[in-house]
Amino acid sequence: MKALIETIVRSLVDRPECVVVREVTEGKTLTYILSVHHEDMGKVIGKNGRIIHAIRAVAQAAAKQSKRVEVRVEE
Repeated sequence: MKALIETIVRSLVDRPECVVVREVTEGKTLTYILSVHHEDMGKVIGKNGRIIHAIRAVAQAAAKQSKRVEVRVEE
């Protein structure tokens, strides 16, 4: 899953070498914390949050049903 998120985000940004995805597990919640270059932040979030919402939907669909998946963008 981490590789899937990295691949999607790296294809969106101008500085793919700055993309870092960390995975944190807390109970039944699996959180992916996404860090990108500050100039690429808008490309990852998109207008009205459409891009990050789509990334979250893909991550949720690819996850096991017993786990809740969150994707956060870190500044």
